[in-house]
Amino acid sequence: MKALILAGGAGTRLRPITHTRAKQLVPVANKPILFYGIEAMVEAGITEIGVIVGDTRDEVMGALGDGSAFGAAITYIPQDEPLGLAHCVLIAHDFLGDHEFVMYLGDNLLEQDLGAFVSAFATARSGAAPPAAQILLKQVPDPHRFGIATLDAEGHVVELVEKPDDPPSDLALVGVYLFDPTIHEAVAAIEPSARGELEITDAIQWLIDAGRRVRCELLTGWWIDTGKLTPLLEANRLLLEKLERRIDGTVDGASVLDGRVVVAEGAEVINSTIRGPVAIGAGTRVVDSFIGPFSAIGNRCEVVNSEIEHSVVMDDSKVIDIPRLEDSLIGSDAVVARSKLRPRALRLMVGDHCQIDVE
Repeated sequence: MKALILAGGAGTRLRPITHTRAKQLVPVANKPILFYGIEAMVEAGITEIGVIVGDTRDEVMGALGDGSAFGAAITYIPQDEPLGLAHCVLIAHDFLGDHEFVMYLGDNLLEQDLGAFVSAFATARSGAAPPAAQILLKQVPDPHRFGIATLDAEGHVVELVEKPDDPPSDLALVGVYLFDPTIHEAVAAIEPSARGELEITDAIQWLIDAGRRVRCELLTGWWIDTGKLTPLLEANRLLLEKLERRIDGTVDGASVLDGRVVVAEGAEVINSTIRGPVAIGAGTRVVDSFIGPFSAIGNRCEVVNSEIEHSVVMDDSKVIDIPRLEDSLIGSDAVVARSKLRPRALRLMVGDHCQIDVE
């Protein structure tokens, strides 16, 4: 089995961060979002991975390399325009060949054992009525924002519709799919939707209409599309919940570390309180500060005389003399400093290489 990971797209909902970086490389819990998908594939035993890249291809290729760092072999497939998920399958045909494959959206994170999901498809494929596809569904409160599935009384997928005005159910398609080679016939047969894209929901519906079986599973854990600030911070929170305490850096006697805290090698904590779950990156200095729960401070950062909670601070940034920073995303190589201290909380989304002076 092969994998196809989608890492194109402009990430407009995360600007200004995505003016200067790929949205799939924004870190949560101090690791780029895209890395979680690559690692999940390798853990599931899938090591031949195609990555769809767009305008940010140079950055994505620089971060992933040839895949050997993950134990994989990566092939890059350029998509000149974002023409839909089914279009990604269409242009990846040469790479995928006649293999079964898993397709995964590179900016999604989910609490799902991908290996078990893949194994269930393999088991079903060996049965009397092998499915041509397998989808993962999740009940959502706002189904008009997603591709939506309708099931019959026996739980079989009978209809799929993309972002309906009048949703027929609350079962949304999660960003992971499994296909056999007949999907190539489907994506070649469908027409662009009203928004000018080849929709994967239309391709799967084509399979159903052609008499092919589409298997589904319901996701009971969490699933997050990290394309906006609030869900990205929620993903950071959920992943930090899985931390195991590890202190590889230096912590002085005046500091207090409470709970699940990771202090990476080369980091320093001086006269500060860290209340986990918190991740402190390599080479970072935290001085006279409080870092509260669900915060991830990247590598080579400096936090001085400040309080941070429920935030992501990316590599090489500084937070100086800020009484309280919460629910924030600070880009890399940024400076957030305050010249006149007043007890007021800040909520910021700051792009890379910016300097914010607060008075």
